[in-house]
Amino acid sequence: MTKEPMAHPQIFDREALKLRRARRKPEAMFLHDLARDEIEDRLSMVKRVFTKPAIVAPFAEPWADLLPEAKIISDDDMLDLDPQAHDLVIHVMALHCANDPVGQLIQCRRALKEDGLLLVVTLGGQTLHELRSALAEAETYVSGGLSPRVAPMGEIRDLGGLLQRAGFALPVADLVPLTVQYRDLSHLMRDLRDMGETNTLTERLRSPTRRAVFTLADHIYAQNFATPEGALAATFELVCLTGWSPADSQPQPLRPGSAKARLADALKVPETKLPET
Repeated sequence: MTKEPMAHPQIFDREALKLRRARRKPEAMFLHDLARDEIEDRLSMVKRVFTKPAIVAPFAEPWADLLPEAKIISDDDMLDLDPQAHDLVIHVMALHCANDPVGQLIQCRRALKEDGLLLVVTLGGQTLHELRSALAEAETYVSGGLSPRVAPMGEIRDLGGLLQRAGFALPVADLVPLTVQYRDLSHLMRDLRDMGETNTLTERLRSPTRRAVFTLADHIYAQNFATPEGALAATFELVCLTGWSPADSQPQPLRPGSAKARLADALKVPETKLPET
C-alpha cells in the first residue's frame, strides 16, 4: 500500500488572510511602495530586456504599471503559472505568509525559462520584533500563558538557503531595514490592520483578548522601544532575494583539484608544508 504525501502544515489561515487583505486601505501601503522601489532598482541593474514577465503579489494595484505586459497573479498555494512560460518572475510581499515558501519558489522556478530571473521581496525576521516582545511579556503576566500573535519570519540566511533548496543558481540575499514611528500601540495595530497584515496564524487565539494585555503591552513597548521624541519605534525588514533558473551558459564552480595555479604563487608567499600528525 502506498502512502499519500503528507500535507504541508497550515501555519496561516488563508481564509482569514483573504478577509484581512480585503479591508486594506491604500494610504497604508508604504511597504509595498518600498518593495516596488527595490524591485525597480534591481531590474535597472540587469542588462536584459524581459518580454514575458510575471508578478506574484497579494494586491495587483501597486504593480499594474511596473511592467505593462506582465501577468499579475495572486499568491495562492498553487500559483497560476505555466511551465517555462516566463523570463522574469517577481514574487513580492507574500512569501512571509506562505504555508509552503519552498513550494512557492519551486513553482516560480518551474515557470521560468532557462536562465530566467526570480526577484523576491518579503518581510524578514526582525520585522515587528518590538511588538512581539511587548505582547509576549504582557500576555504572560496578565493571562499566565502565551498565544501566537506575530508570525515567525525567516532570517536572511535562512531565506537565502530557500533559493538553493528550490534549485536556483547564483542566489543572492540582502536586506533593507526600515524603522517607523508610531504614537502608541493602538496606532501601530491600526496601521497593521489597514495593511492587511494582522494576525492570521492558524493557532491564533480565537476569543477576544483582555484589554489589560494591550494596556500593559503599550507600557512595556514604551519603556523598551521608545524614540528620544517619545514615539514607539517599529522595525520592518525587507529581505530581497535574487536567483536564476539554471542554464549551461551561467558561471559554474570549478571542480575540486582543477586549479591551474598555486595559491602561494598568487599571494606571492613561500609555500610551507603542514606538519605531519
